[in-house]
Amino acid sequence: MADIVVPEYNPDKPNGGNSLDEDVNAQYAGLEFHYTYLLFCATLVWFIIPGVGLLYGGLSRRKSALTMLFQSFAVCGVVCFQWMFWGYSLAYSRTGNAFIGNLDNFGLKNVMSAPSPGSVLIPEIVFCLYQMLFCACTVMLVAGGAFERGRILPSMIFAFCWATVVYCPIACWTWNANGWLFNLPSLDFAGGGPVHIASGWSALAYAMVLGKRQHKGEKIHNKPHNTTLVFIGTVLIWFGWFGFNGGSALNASLRSMIAAFNTNTAASFGVLGWVIVDYIRTKGHFSVVGACCGAISGLVGITPAAGFVSVWLAALIGFLTGAICSSMQGVDKWLKIDEGLDVFKLHGIGGMVGSFLTGIFAQKWVSALDGASQYSGGIDGVGVQVGRQLAEICAISSYSFVVTCILLYALKFIPFMHLRVSEEAEMLGLDHDQFFDEQIGDWSAHEQYALDGVAHASSQNSVKAVPEVVPNKEM
Repeated sequence: MADIVVPEYNPDKPNGGNSLDEDVNAQYAGLEFHYTYLLFCATLVWFIIPGVGLLYGGLSRRKSALTMLFQSFAVCGVVCFQWMFWGYSLAYSRTGNAFIGNLDNFGLKNVMSAPSPGSVLIPEIVFCLYQMLFCACTVMLVAGGAFERGRILPSMIFAFCWATVVYCPIACWTWNANGWLFNLPSLDFAGGGPVHIASGWSALAYAMVLGKRQHKGEKIHNKPHNTTLVFIGTVLIWFGWFGFNGGSALNASLRSMIAAFNTNTAASFGVLGWVIVDYIRTKGHFSVVGACCGAISGLVGITPAAGFVSVWLAALIGFLTGAICSSMQGVDKWLKIDEGLDVFKLHGIGGMVGSFLTGIFAQKWVSALDGASQYSGGIDGVGVQVGRQLAEICAISSYSFVVTCILLYALKFIPFMHLRVSEEAEMLGLDHDQFFDEQIGDWSAHEQYALDGVAHASSQNSVKAVPEVVPNKEM
């Protein structure tokens, strides 16, 4: 082990060297486990994307659930293109400024075997993949703001633009060595700001610009149509989060291991925090959807702190975030914005809580577990770190909300770029309007039920019976 040489970035070989002339793998000899571990974590992070699609699909009414499943894959396609085109360069180019990268890596130019800007232990191509999946997860969260009323094609164009003008600059601030938040420094281990605070406020802006849903007295309004899908989606998200937080040290050190442990701890205690508040509010009842939301809020809360706190502090952060988010049940009514998937409540508020608590509880000995980092918070006597975290929260919240609003209003007034479906299409359901001959679940049983209902209504010569059957088809 004493003979192992840590790779160094060579500006004369920005791509890491010509593989036809030299062995580009040689510089990582003895260190392969680091990038192998990160590649494994990247595959885990990918599961979050369809997990969010399943979660959102289960929370939707049946007639609009398929849209959320489709968008999870559509987002993968759009973000992959955006990241390869210029997204990675705007976020992580080495010669960018404090606010945005440049186009030195446009089209992934020179992104291959050189030590990455995030860690010299990781080839840049692996780092690029890992960070691309972070961007895709974030965009999928923002897509929840168009819940049950947004058109798919404009939402994909919005996804490309949002990743460019919102996510990439904030990622540059936070994680690029030139970024102003990175050098403040604010502490954000795995994305409390760029992922959660940004997506929460942006989803709120999306819902506000689109306006409230049309439901006209439907009893199933705001009711999840399939709790099983919600549970499965949460399982995939929880599973994927081990890679989300566990890989964010960008090495396979003990710091990565404690980050993975903290991830599970915070999610588990988030369930307890949410369920206890639910139990008190409902006077002795439980909710599977509530437990799932509690797990996600715990995961969100620990994201900025995972590599900075001990396991018992991770438990406290998870519990507090779950309890606080559960207590914010009426936030949509207070704000008078119909954000039905609770992206703002879980990710916006949860992300802000987690970032604030990171400033209080960050411990130097935990960050030092990677052998190189030393960051402290209020618990170590560095009270100014709380102020730095508040600066991060305020900057990312205001930027993401305002810029998302500007972007959406700009798209809204482009001819043929209608962000929202018609009222008739919304009442029939997005799946009926946006897809051809597809429904979620066993469509044949529902079709037969509807036909039987219509036949029965005709035999009774009652036209009033038909509308009572049709909504069951769309549920």
